[in-house]
Amino acid sequence: MQTETHHNFNKNFIHHQKSKIASVLKEVVFGMEDGMVSTLGSITGIAIGSGNQSTVILAGSVIVAVESISMGIGSYLSNKSEEEMEERKMQEEKQEIEKYPKEEKEELYKIYLNDGWNKDLAKLMVENVSQNKELMLKEMALRELKIVPDGESISIKGGFYMFFAYIVGGLIPMFSYFFLPINKAIPISIAITLIGLFVLGMSTTKFTKQPIIKSGLRILIMGGIALVAGILAGTLIGE
Repeated sequence: MQTETHHNFNKNFIHHQKSKIASVLKEVVFGMEDGMVSTLGSITGIAIGSGNQSTVILAGSVIVAVESISMGIGSYLSNKSEEEMEERKMQEEKQEIEKYPKEEKEELYKIYLNDGWNKDLAKLMVENVSQNKELMLKEMALRELKIVPDGESISIKGGFYMFFAYIVGGLIPMFSYFFLPINKAIPISIAITLIGLFVLGMSTTKFTKQPIIKSGLRILIMGGIALVAGILAGTLIGE
């Protein structure tokens, strides 16, 4: 009975839930927020400056197409570079364990002490860990390098999620221009985008467990600041 209750209780914890989005949450939020803000800022300026609906739709489509690809590639390259750097660190640490086992044991011992383990237990742990080089490497990676051994690569997945998130975000401010006259489309586009930012912030609470309103307002305010800057820049350039 206790085991079943414990299991059911743990199912509500994020780290026990399997989610395809959790590992790339940063890319999804960044992609959608940037897609909404930058696209709205640009097309609003173009709409005010040109007054031509076809121009706005064409420009918005080009912006979303180019920026989504750029953001997706950028996400892939940045994550890949970080992963390759971590791989290099792991290789170097492996070489140090091979060449300088005594020094590495002493280093791990000090790390255990700094983490709060008592001296006797820390010494016993080091002696046990050092008998297995793979285990020693994992411990040094986790405790010294702050790298999770055998971690999942998110470079390709992150790039795809960033790409599609930007497209979704970019289409939100463009939506009204497909169906309404340009003078009506402008304020509705702004309103829909602000609502979209707020909803995006609220949706992150599934993973962060933060207050819904607080999370929604935070991304709304942060995105709103960038939004005002984008609209001003787009308007000035449009003129």
